[in-house]
Amino acid sequence: MTSLLQKYNRPAPRYTSYPPAPHWNSAGEDLLHAALSKSDRPLSIYVHIPFCERLCLYCGCNVIISKDHSRAAGYIDHVIQEMDLLSEAHGRIVNQIHWGGGTPTYLDTGLMRRLYHAIASRFETSPDLEASIEIDPRVTTTEHLRVLRELGFNRLSAGIQDFDPKVQAAVRRIQPFDATQDLLNEARRLGFESINVDLIYGLPFQTAASFDRTLELVRRLNPDRIAVFSYAHVPSMKKQQTALAANLPSDEDKLGLFLLAIDRLSAAGYEYIGMDHFAKPNDPLTAALRNGTLHRNFQGYTTHAESDLLSFGVSSISHVGGTFVQNVRELPLYEAGIEAKHVPAVRGYVLTRDDRIRGMVIEKILCHAELWKREIELQFGIQFDSYFESEMAQLDELEQDGLVTGGRSGVLQVTQVGRIYIRCIAQVFDAFKAAAVASRAV
Repeated sequence: MTSLLQKYNRPAPRYTSYPPAPHWNSAGEDLLHAALSKSDRPLSIYVHIPFCERLCLYCGCNVIISKDHSRAAGYIDHVIQEMDLLSEAHGRIVNQIHWGGGTPTYLDTGLMRRLYHAIASRFETSPDLEASIEIDPRVTTTEHLRVLRELGFNRLSAGIQDFDPKVQAAVRRIQPFDATQDLLNEARRLGFESINVDLIYGLPFQTAASFDRTLELVRRLNPDRIAVFSYAHVPSMKKQQTALAANLPSDEDKLGLFLLAIDRLSAAGYEYIGMDHFAKPNDPLTAALRNGTLHRNFQGYTTHAESDLLSFGVSSISHVGGTFVQNVRELPLYEAGIEAKHVPAVRGYVLTRDDRIRGMVIEKILCHAELWKREIELQFGIQFDSYFESEMAQLDELEQDGLVTGGRSGVLQVTQVGRIYIRCIAQVFDAFKAAAVASRAV
């Protein structure tokens, strides 16, 4: 296992898109308008709320730290104006809404109502709408939950990361178990259908014993889904992470934490969905895994492969048809663009045929840990082994290392060991892989 870790724990994209966002370069606003005018698919709507009251030192998200909550009202005004700039999409059916951040429950309940009604008045929400929101249990109130449920939200994603007091102090995120449990119990009482929790492995002072205790406490919370993310240490991009460097676990110990999570969560009845997600056997994600419809986008694993993703707010990313568009990351630039009546896009990309082929192969590997070559051949009119002739030698090496089987047969399958390095397996088919990527595979 150590030799594989040394060989394959290398930088690799998380493949929430293909090509990954750093490779997009063309102007985005016109691309988005054109894509929306050509599509009538259902929508998945994402809104990015960037505000947090305090900065967690591990954080790699695009956030704005402010205790002045009055800033949020102006931001929501601009998000609603952005919706109006994309009138081509108005009236389309929305089958999924997700608010992420940052901390969406940074908003007061009045702003939550205003934002939700702005969406509902411009788009047609489906009767079986999946509406989810990321919450920070430290700042989310019972009133927040009550209003969210009243609006129609039925899924929560709660950040935890780790329950160990020493780890929490090191990353500056103090979150007692009892308070988290009380909030999630209240969410269930109010009728939320699904609760997801997020953990991070590889944080300072984490040990097998301490993380085992966290996993046991999480089991007691009984969430429907659990995400166990690898900590990405990128102090060159996130300066606050410099303070964590001295106390991080070794690569071997970090891998041990993830293997422990797989073992404990599997024993508790959760199914390993892929990469870093676990779900109960009756969860829609598990059903999608089994019936071959699991999809991956900027929100991670999802069940809505048939939808276009339309996103609003700073740094948000839309995927409409074969077009990607990302907004600017800086709040002043975002607001200035909106006030000038322009979608404040910083970059975009229109998929080529080769991108579509490679993106489909990568998604099949990440979502199902297997690839039926004939399916790709029929969809795109290619001969798989000839099209990917230069990649076959890399598959041979992966097979020799025990990460895949069937590289030269009709069905490529990822082994149990290979699932740990699945980003590296997917990367074989990435035509852009020579470019630098920040986070490593484990």
